[in-house]
Amino acid sequence: MRKLLVLSLLCMLCVVACKSSSSKPDNALKTSYAKTHYTKKEVTIEMRDGITLHTTIYSPKDSTKTYPILLKRTPYSCRPYGEDEFLATIGPNKYLMEEGNIMVYQDVRGRWNSAGVYDNMRAYIPNKTGIQTDESSDTYDTIDWLVNNVPNNNGNVGTYGISYPGFYATYSLLDAHPALKAVSPQACIGDFFFDDFYHNGAYLLSYWRATSVFGYMKNTPTKEAWYEFPNIGTEDQYQFFLDAGPLSNLNHYYSEDNVFWEQLKTHNTYDEFWQKRGIIQHLKNIKPATMVVGGLFDAEDLYGPFNTYKAIEKNSKNNYNTVVFGPWSHGDWARTNDRQVVGNIHFGDSISDYYQKHIETKFFNHFLKGQANGKTGLPEAHMFNTGTKAWASFNAWPPENTSKMRFFLQADEKLTQKTDKEHGASSFISDPKKPVPYSEDIKVVFTPRKFMTDDQRFAARRPDVLVFETEPLTEHITMAGDILAKLNVATTGTAADWIVKVIDVFPHDTENTDDVQEHLKLSNYHMMVRSEVIRGRFRNSMTTPEPFVPNQKTAVPLGLQDVFHTFKKGHKIQIQVQSTFFPYIDINPQTYVDNIFKAKPEDFKVQTHTVFHDSEIEFTVLR
Repeated sequence: MRKLLVLSLLCMLCVVACKSSSSKPDNALKTSYAKTHYTKKEVTIEMRDGITLHTTIYSPKDSTKTYPILLKRTPYSCRPYGEDEFLATIGPNKYLMEEGNIMVYQDVRGRWNSAGVYDNMRAYIPNKTGIQTDESSDTYDTIDWLVNNVPNNNGNVGTYGISYPGFYATYSLLDAHPALKAVSPQACIGDFFFDDFYHNGAYLLSYWRATSVFGYMKNTPTKEAWYEFPNIGTEDQYQFFLDAGPLSNLNHYYSEDNVFWEQLKTHNTYDEFWQKRGIIQHLKNIKPATMVVGGLFDAEDLYGPFNTYKAIEKNSKNNYNTVVFGPWSHGDWARTNDRQVVGNIHFGDSISDYYQKHIETKFFNHFLKGQANGKTGLPEAHMFNTGTKAWASFNAWPPENTSKMRFFLQADEKLTQKTDKEHGASSFISDPKKPVPYSEDIKVVFTPRKFMTDDQRFAARRPDVLVFETEPLTEHITMAGDILAKLNVATTGTAADWIVKVIDVFPHDTENTDDVQEHLKLSNYHMMVRSEVIRGRFRNSMTTPEPFVPNQKTAVPLGLQDVFHTFKKGHKIQIQVQSTFFPYIDINPQTYVDNIFKAKPEDFKVQTHTVFHDSEIEFTVLR
């Protein structure tokens, strides 16, 4: 059974990253501002192959001026439909709305009120000829129509978007239209094998229900949702997936007409299907100015924005390319909350408003209304230190003045900078019937967010989680860049997942704030700073999986996404290593099978996993 959830679609979709409505009394004024100062027009724009795309255009009523165009292309609809129906806030933020810009939204090919066939993460076609189309050609054709047909535009166009719309913003950089001057991919998907649905070969079960959104096709334009979400019939997501058992049992909820579910099941390695849909490898010789934006606690899209920025920086030497990362979960920077909290941790006030007013607006105005000479006054990298809770500016990211600091996973739960010459080992028993939760909260979430800063004491106290911890630090240590776990492991089975968590352990005298859950205290709080998983079969290659040899010491390298976090004097650095992280990640049967989506109940075995004490964690730290 599936329950139709049309009315709650956009608010449920964490992958959409829509702006949340403000709870302030002036929300009505914001709504009326757009309707008072803008006109709305809905048009269909014909692409080079004859397919038409629904496009909504909000134009300032003051026609005595010319304005740039800000374009957002989305698979999540241009709603509300109807020329008398207005969004509460139009454009990237209220400041760009209130100062006047032409705001355009478009349903991408095959979605909602646009015609054509949808292709999830549609592959880029270099050197297109004739009527060949991809998302870059659709963007080009759209911009060309807009600058030639929308009154009072100044000939300059910017694109932007969060999450999947961020992917389309990135796509606009390829074969860019000459009028496209500024692009801001935000929480942008870079590759579905590393963003959202897979992490280093491990399937992210937490996004299973989102498969509805991307998997069901439609034949004609529509203003109503044509897909349904599975009704799991419980408020305990952990128990639901545990009771469901092997992934093959979830076929009960998705029939073969869900194209994306079939793709996920079929392409469970980084094969040509996924490789073609990645966009990072195509980001070369980029011309428009770019500002990549992300959240340091974004559970959905960390790989995309970091690697989008780094690819452009590496392969497009002469363009303007900057990056902004704040203390945000998915899309927080576009919201209007005064108090910035992720999970139980308060990072400061008016952080998103600061970004919208002094960074995002400044970027677009410079390139769309200003001198466009690259002298924006903005830094190359504007990064928020999640330990000191303050912004910092750098001329490059990762910063130039960094070095590597190594810590070894030692006996007696110690994390030290020197290794014991005896090189012992620590072991734990992993039972697929009792997986380690990724959160102690009992709830159903569409896609997870809060756990990215959650207290990890509940995990540290389990016997199937290894803990390694420093003594209280005698001086600050600021991590600024990527993290590499160099694990040396063994297992009694032939398959295993390896999860590494980097944790900031607060001092005992840390005082509570009003943001902390009632059953918790900040005293000795174990704040997760970063975590990542690798499905062990992919330790040597994402395209060619291989089993473990039972009881054989094996190297498993695991890269963790960048952090910018100061572990303060008196705090402790802790590393946790485990093999389950449920139901964020599906359960590995711990017996090698060619395709985990076809694993049988008898494949799931209790195994003993070992981490050798010559394993190390390599941090990038500021000098």
